[in-house]
Amino acid sequence: MASVSERLKLLRKEHKLSQKDVSQILGISESGYGYYEQGRNEPSIDMINKLADRYNVTADYLLGRSDSPDKKEKEDAFDPMDEINRLLKEYGIEHSGFFDIESWKAMGPDEVKQLESYFKFITEEAKRRGKDKQD
Repeated sequence: MASVSERLKLLRKEHKLSQKDVSQILGISESGYGYYEQGRNEPSIDMINKLADRYNVTADYLLGRSDSPDKKEKEDAFDPMDEINRLLKEYGIEHSGFFDIESWKAMGPDEVKQLESYFKFITEEAKRRGKDKQD
């Protein structure tokens, strides 16, 4: 697979852009961008995201983790962390203090029993999956 610097150079040329053009898009100096293409510096996550959006490719493609630049393929793939984050947002857990120990201390006996059932379910599923992988 290609390196980040190789992908950046390839995409810039495919889009008929100069290093100066890309540096202006990113809001950095031309030499700063040039260092990315030379492999002397690595772009930040923010820069990778901006470049992926500009070139309409996935960040994985830019990082050399995938040979497919197609965003549609990535969108169709199941990503458990994306799904978990979606659920956290959907149920308002990320803002609810779910991970706040003080909220846990305020739980009643019935709530703790529900939590225990959930933990039991998760650990049993993890063990089952581990056993399935061994077979």
